[in-house]
Amino acid sequence: MLAMGSEEWELYPSYMGSQVMEYGPISEDSDDDWNGDVAVSLDAVLPDDLLEKVLSFLPVASIIRSGSVCKRWHEIVHAQRQTWSKMVPQKPWYFMFTCSEDAVSGFAYDPSLRKWYGFDFPCIEKSNWSTSSSAGLVCLMDSENRRRIMVCNPITKDWKRLLDAPGGKTADYSALAFSVDRSSHQYTVAVARSNQVPSENYQWEFTIHLYESVTGNWVTPFTGVLLGWRGGDECVICGGILYYLVYSTGVLVNNNEHRHCLVMYDLAARPNRTSLMSMAIPVPCALTCGRLMNLSERLVLVGGIGKQDRPGIVKGIGIWELHNKGWREVARMPHKFFQGFGEFDDVFASCGADDLIYIQSYGSPALLTFEINQKLWKWSVKSPVSKRFPLQLFTGFSFEPRLDIAS
Repeated sequence: MLAMGSEEWELYPSYMGSQVMEYGPISEDSDDDWNGDVAVSLDAVLPDDLLEKVLSFLPVASIIRSGSVCKRWHEIVHAQRQTWSKMVPQKPWYFMFTCSEDAVSGFAYDPSLRKWYGFDFPCIEKSNWSTSSSAGLVCLMDSENRRRIMVCNPITKDWKRLLDAPGGKTADYSALAFSVDRSSHQYTVAVARSNQVPSENYQWEFTIHLYESVTGNWVTPFTGVLLGWRGGDECVICGGILYYLVYSTGVLVNNNEHRHCLVMYDLAARPNRTSLMSMAIPVPCALTCGRLMNLSERLVLVGGIGKQDRPGIVKGIGIWELHNKGWREVARMPHKFFQGFGEFDDVFASCGADDLIYIQSYGSPALLTFEINQKLWKWSVKSPVSKRFPLQLFTGFSFEPRLDIAS
């Protein structure tokens, strides 16, 4: 299994996207002009700092494997986290697993090497836990006890449980957002909760709880009531703003009315008296499975495009970017990729970071990627996860692999 402390990684050769090249020794009859009789290993003459620099240009998976080359390399790979603070940015990985009551284990996909690794994710106990990731760390919220929240580095297996979040163990709807400062490694956790006001069909209490790692404490900067709208399970932090998808609770008169809106809350100003709906931004179309993501501080929305007369039926998948409080369409999934998921229902997962978006149907282990800067759609290498029975479900989330950050 993939881990910093593992002696070997469980790889899946039939799913690898590249071949291993073999190097043989140079014969004594070589025509090359050698000045000496003995070949000297390059790493033997490199000082530690230069060797660290060379290794830092490798993908994370290759860095960890290099620790088994020799004692010196092992010591460098397992050195202090500061060693890897300037390593080359890594594309986000995708952790895929099945939805079940069993312990969570699955496979991690590395898009740089196009390989899958057997992967035991630390902390997570159930497949329906809420997750949010940023800059190498993943935040997790227990689905049965919403006060129980953990932060971990999936690669180094470092993790810790935070102080219990305010409020009750359960809520009608809860959403989790997480943001890490890349320079200081301090982080913010936001938990947005929505509960129906007793005996009121159209009133929903909405509360925001914030945790700052620099203080180690929770605060509740906002509590209000939404009229005709309720919260959900989707929010994200981008540019210091908490963005949250809300859903209409009223009866819609026509198909042109908006069923979903985006509300915003400034985490720096933290106003305790503000009308969130007065600044709400309607979503661009009839939407299913709307997901918000922070792609290099760009707020991106991915969702299923519903049919005009039957908005719950997905006819395609779209990607939009928020620009000046309006939505700008980035791309629509080409029909050949949409068909590639097989029997695609109205439920699917999407997530992403940096410039990469992952899309996966809950009913299939097929994984599609979209590079937003290059507008490039691409299937991942075939997943080693197999569907064993018709109603088996799959899910997953992305995270950035890093060695230099701790919880």
